[in-house]
Amino acid sequence: MQTPSVQPKFPLGQLVMTRGVADLVASNAAFAKFCTDSLYRHGRGDWGDLNREDKRENELALKSGYLRIFSVYKKDGLPKIWIITEADRSATTTLFPEEY
Repeated sequence: MQTPSVQPKFPLGQLVMTRGVADLVASNAAFAKFCTDSLYRHGRGDWGDLNREDKRENELALKSGYLRIFSVYKKDGLPKIWIITEADRSATTTLFPEEY
């Protein structure tokens, strides 16, 4: 039985990652899966480990269609990542907080 495809709630644009994230994805399968799972969550509107105010900002961004969308994901034993979709929805970037 196939899992149905779930469309993101908003356009993700070009998917990119910083060099630091790409290097760890290439060498760590668990981190690569974490990044993929987090990107899926971001696209369906699960903002991860954001505070209430930032989650409200994302909901406003969804409604308005012209603000950036930001998510934070943490998993024990792996570095925290941020995922940011540009305000114009042209690109979504996965990065480490220190790379911002």
